Amino acid sequence: MAGKRDISFIRAIRSGIGAAVLATAAAPMALADPDSDATEIVYSDEIEWGALNPARGDNSPRAGNLWGDRAADGASGFLARFNEGFASPPHIHNVTYRGVVISGEIHNDDPGAADMWLPKGSFWTQPAGEAHITAASGATNIAYVEIDEGPYLVQPEEEAFDNGERPVNIETGNLVWLGADSLNWTPARDGAANGAEVAFLWGQPGAAEDSGYMLRLQDGFSGTLTHEGGQLRAVLIDGELDFASADRTLQTGGYFGTTGQASQSLTCAAEDTCLIYVRASDRFTLSADVAQQ
Repeated sequence: MAGKRDISFIRAIRSGIGAAVLATAAAPMALADPDSDATEIVYSDEIEWGALNPARGDNSPRAGNLWGDRAADGASGFLARFNEGFASPPHIHNVTYRGVVISGEIHNDDPGAADMWLPKGSFWTQPAGEAHITAASGATNIAYVEIDEGPYLVQPEEEAFDNGERPVNIETGNLVWLGADSLNWTPARDGAANGAEVAFLWGQPGAAEDSGYMLRLQDGFSGTLTHEGGQLRAVLIDGELDFASADRTLQTGGYFGTTGQASQSLTCAAEDTCLIYVRASDRFTLSADVAQQ
């Protein structure tokens, strides 16, 4: 788009959960059907809630699919909702999952571990086969959970196994945010900040494989998110987003995704900041409107 400047996610140098080098795009990419029907939006009030673990009946946390189907084969992403004071018995899962706290506080660790409450914006992983408990302390506790293969099952602790992975727990205050000054982004005009930052969570950004990021947009940030191919899936962890292609504001817990070469014009409409979890299978760019620079 004319009047924009591009921020390209090129490749990651992995250290711990990953760090990355970002560079400016050499040239704008020709897009197929920008802001078209290739973009799917799921609003939080449209989510259909069911039992996360049907075997526990009314004692089960609730869950609602955002993309894919957690009860079927293949990858999926869903919201999990826990009542205040919820504490699971020790158990395992048949597949590894990743989680991001959206509201309340979540504890997910070995059965004998001291409480480590993760607030909004925190990230954790749970390896398949590892015995653990999950607990919640807030009045409203919601997390985004995703798996790379399904179905998502809860199994007894006695069936525990070691799949070679190790869990990750990152409190939101420990995320490393990278901005224009440290990432060789195109310098902002008149020294103004771009209004966007990124934290790298998992995978190898820029490679032809899925990778995970957290984007933080300042109040009033307006620009275009462009994906070069494959799938881009995004969940709003905090704030409100307005889209040029939609007549409704996306609230916390909502989802949007693009398939193939597509772009989405968006604006952070929150009073503070917008926090977005992004899972992308190819390189993407975030272009800020020149008017705000």
